Parts: sequence; C-alpha cells; structure tokens
Amino acid sequence: MQKNFSRKTILFIFMLGTFAIGMTEYVVTGLLTQFAEDLNVDISTTGLLLSVYAISVAIFGPLLRIMTIKYSPKPLLLWFMAIFFISNMIAANAPNFEILLLSRLLSATMHAPFFGVCMNLAVRISAPAKRTSAISAVQGGLTIAVMLGVPFGSFLGGVLDWRLVFWFIAIIGLLTFIGLAIVTPNAKPVEAANLKKEIRNLKNINVLMVIAIIVFGLSGIFTAYTFIEPMLREIAGFDIKGITFGLFFFGLGGIVGNIASGKIRPSRLTSWLIVSLGAFSIILALYTFLIQHALLAIVMSFLFGAGAFGLAPILNAKIIIAAPEAPSLSGTVAASVFNLANCIGATLGSFLLDAGLVYTVITMVAAAMMLLGMILAIVMFKVEDRSLFQDIE
Repeated sequence: MQKNFSRKTILFIFMLGTFAIGMTEYVVTGLLTQFAEDLNVDISTTGLLLSVYAISVAIFGPLLRIMTIKYSPKPLLLWFMAIFFISNMIAANAPNFEILLLSRLLSATMHAPFFGVCMNLAVRISAPAKRTSAISAVQGGLTIAVMLGVPFGSFLGGVLDWRLVFWFIAIIGLLTFIGLAIVTPNAKPVEAANLKKEIRNLKNINVLMVIAIIVFGLSGIFTAYTFIEPMLREIAGFDIKGITFGLFFFGLGGIVGNIASGKIRPSRLTSWLIVSLGAFSIILALYTFLIQHALLAIVMSFLFGAGAFGLAPILNAKIIIAAPEAPSLSGTVAASVFNLANCIGATLGSFLLDAGLVYTVITMVAAAMMLLGMILAIVMFKVEDRSLFQDIE
C-alpha cells in the first residue's frame, strides 16, 4: 500500500519539476552568445531557441494532452518528466545547433501537459478555498527559476560551459522523476475522461474571456520583458553586475507577487485581476522614465516581476475553476495560452524595435495592452458565472 504524503510534500515535488522546466525555458536568454560561438551560428539564429520553444508549447502541448487524456495523472507525470530528462541530455550533448533546437522542441512538448496535470492534481488534493494557493505553489517553481535558476545558469554557462547548464537541469529532472514516483497519489478520475465534453466545457464564456485577456492583454508583459536586459543596460546604465542585480529583484518581485496572488480567495479573483492589470499598466508606462535612476531601476524591476508573476496564478486559477468538467485539459490549455502570449509579445516587441521605435514607445504599447486586458476583465466581471467561484471551506 502506498503511503499517503502530505499536500505540502506533493506540492513541493511539483514545484521542483516546474522549477526545472522554467529554467530550461528561460535560461537560454543568457547563453545566446555562447551558443553562437560554440555552434557557429549567428546570434539572430539562436533566437529560434526561444521562439520555437514557446510556439511548440502552445501547439504541441494540447495535442499531447489530448492523446493522453484517458491516462491517470501519476504515470503521465512520470512519462512527461522522462521526456524532459531525455531532452536535456540531448541538449547537453548536442553536436550542432540543429540537434540543440530539436532538443528544445522535444522538451517543449511536455511543458504545458506537465503544468496542466500538476495544477489540476494540486486542485484535487486541496480544499476549495485553497485552490488558488495550490495553483500558485505549482507556478512558484517557475517563478523561483526566473529569480535563481536563470541567473545561476547564465553564470555557470558564461564562466564554464553552457553544456553544464543542461546537465544540471537534467539532474533536477531526474530528482523530480524520483520524487514524483514516490509521492504522487494514484488518483484516478471519477469518470472516464470525455474529450468532446471537455472541449465543449472549455468553450464557456468564463474560459474564453480569460483566454482573451491573456492573448490580448498579458502579451504586453512579454513585449516589454523581452528587452528588460538592454533597457537596464542602456537606460539605467547598468553593467553586468547591475543587470544581474536588477534581474534578481525582478525574480524576487515575481516570488512576492506569486505568493500574494495565492492568498486570494476564489470569489475575489476577478476584482483583484482588474486592479492588478490597471496597476501593472501604470508600472509599464513609467518604467523607462524611472529606471534612469539606479535605485528606482531596482524598485521598478521588482514591481515588474511582482506584476508579471502575480497575474499568472490568478488567470490560471480562473481557467481551471471555470472549467470544472474539463479537468484533463484546462490546466494544459492555460499553460499553452500563456506561451502563445509569450510568442506574440516577443514577436511584437522585436517588430517594434526593428521598426526603429525606442524602448519608451515599446513599454507604452505594452502598457496599452495591459489596459485592454483590464477592460476585458471588467467585461468578464459583468458576464461570468460567479457561482463557480464561491468560497467553500
């Protein structure tokens, strides 16, 4: 008979997995120069390691989850983490850029399904009033990866060898696999998963409004975040140490925002979403003006991170709670839509920069997108079915 582990232990192992996945996704931003020099490609070409990953998560994640919808959570998580481990082993030993890019594609396929299954299982083992905090805990691994994993990986790859970064991530993946095998409950769905029923449930107005907010509003985060490093360098005048410090406080703000969002009760999610989107639009609009001063640059980077990662648990929770009859797909769709927003935002930001626009204009566009998201959230507040978000102990 399997021992029943505590909710906190299970959520910790889920966080370890999302930490590894988050590090894999974002650490390449600090290693592009090393990739270009070692694999004999242009810096612009190495950007494919980011865009291919994001679009692959958005496209292949839901497809893989649909193919595996009838399977129980525990074996799925083990299979997904096995794919993750193998993909990072391939990356660590990649003889050329094409193989490295292939490893990214393979890793991206399990990203959204892993997040989705973890978030839904976290909700299932939590009391209704703690569902938001459970989702926040799973998301917390990604936030910690941005604060600690990415700077560490960039340092390790820059000082020693970028391949060691992927070896490190693979080891974390192996530890996660062992942890999942030990603590994940053998939970089975009350009834067999019905693909048509789940897809139909995802078409309800609650879910569609959240997806619209992410695609048209949250894309603004990535429009600005893509260029946070050059903004700190060129506008704040930071050197390598200063940029690392700024990025650390961005990640620290992300952790604070993530934890704070996890404490929001389900019935208050929409109202907090409206306020957060409005406040974040102000932060983005003022960003390039205030970071001209070193101390304010650190403060604004902290607020940037708090806003970015404070919004994610709210929106993830709203999708999962709003689709109670789509437990297998809702979390995966949420993770995929966020990566679609990532791709859209980064592409838009690059387009604006290539068009000759300055960073101030780019952050203003990002702020306007956040305002659009706030308007959509206000509309959602008027039309959503609030009975789904009751605070039941």
